Amino acid sequence: MSWNEPGGDNKDPWSGRGDDKKPPDLDEVIRSLQEKLAKIFGGGNGDDENSSGGSSSNNSLKGLGFVAGGVALLWGLSGFYIVDEGNNGVETRFGKYTITTQSGLNWHLPSPIERVDIINVKQQRFIEVGYRGVAGTEQTTNSNSVPKEALMLTADENIVDVSLNVRYQVDNAKDFLFSIANPAATLKQVTESVERGVIGSSTMDYALTEGRSDIAMKIKTEIQEVMNRYHAGILVTEVNLQDVQPPEEVQNSFVDAIKSREDKERLINEAQAYFNDVVPKARGAAARKKQESEGYKEQVIAQATGEASRFSQLLAEYQKSPDVMRKRLYIEAMESVLSNTNTVMVDVKNGANNMLYLPLDKLLQQQPPATNGSNTAQTTTEPLPSIKPSVVEKSISVDRSAARGRDLRGRSDAE
Repeated sequence: MSWNEPGGDNKDPWSGRGDDKKPPDLDEVIRSLQEKLAKIFGGGNGDDENSSGGSSSNNSLKGLGFVAGGVALLWGLSGFYIVDEGNNGVETRFGKYTITTQSGLNWHLPSPIERVDIINVKQQRFIEVGYRGVAGTEQTTNSNSVPKEALMLTADENIVDVSLNVRYQVDNAKDFLFSIANPAATLKQVTESVERGVIGSSTMDYALTEGRSDIAMKIKTEIQEVMNRYHAGILVTEVNLQDVQPPEEVQNSFVDAIKSREDKERLINEAQAYFNDVVPKARGAAARKKQESEGYKEQVIAQATGEASRFSQLLAEYQKSPDVMRKRLYIEAMESVLSNTNTVMVDVKNGANNMLYLPLDKLLQQQPPATNGSNTAQTTTEPLPSIKPSVVEKSISVDRSAARGRDLRGRSDAE
């Protein structure tokens, strides 16, 4: 009820008058807690104060055994651990190496007896020498170069600015943890030493041009050999030459020298291209002329051989029958001459009584028009067709008969 109600004995909510509750006693709270623990671990009722001392001690030992067992179980469960894929677990007992575990669920004696360190053996790590990447990347510029690491002396006593990075991964987790105190720092120092040795044995032009890949391969091989001697448990996977250039103070002069070298190479290539174009053509033309001359030689020899053979055969036939061969040769000669002429000869002196009709217009139309290589007007005169040997022989016989008749008349008149 409210403090100002009738019969409320003028009690207000702040005074606490009329409240029968008292603050708890500390001894009672401790006693109550002991009784509850005794009940939990089999200690019996708190009211049984007349029980024997032996029974009370046995119950206490039994309770402590349960507590110790629970603590031991939790301590043993804390030794389970999981190794992810690509990682290795390195177990040590009081600081001494015991075993390397693979991925999966594993167990070790919990701390402080044994300890496990998880090492990622698949992660690609890298170090930078001669430069510092932007925000952990591998990009390099002139502004983030480190001259103390980058400037090196070449074999021809020139200075070059070299920036490279080394990619590596853990090959042996045990050696990586225990063989070297700081593997990354050791690897960087070894890289600087090897790099200066390789660059110092190379010329400046070789390092700046075609030798970059060979230099990177040599650096990688030598770094791996040194790390293997140290048993560092590191596998060098790649060495990248980010940049190789002359110092910034002489870069302009070096660029001019490079341009001059490039112009020289360009002119040499152009001359070689012209040589490759002209010389094969000249050789081809010379070979063609040579082959043509050889062909003409063979042609002339063959023609001469054929003419000699023909003459020998005609001579043999002429010796057998001179008159027949003489007549035949005469006829063939007349045929070859008259076949290419447009002149027609007709003997009408002794054959005046015979009327000879030749269709000259038809004969001329049958021949194709003659052409020559000049630009002058073509002749309209057409060559006549070849005359048959019988016609020629008949004409010759007529001429000979007429001539013989004239001779006989002349002889009779003379007598």
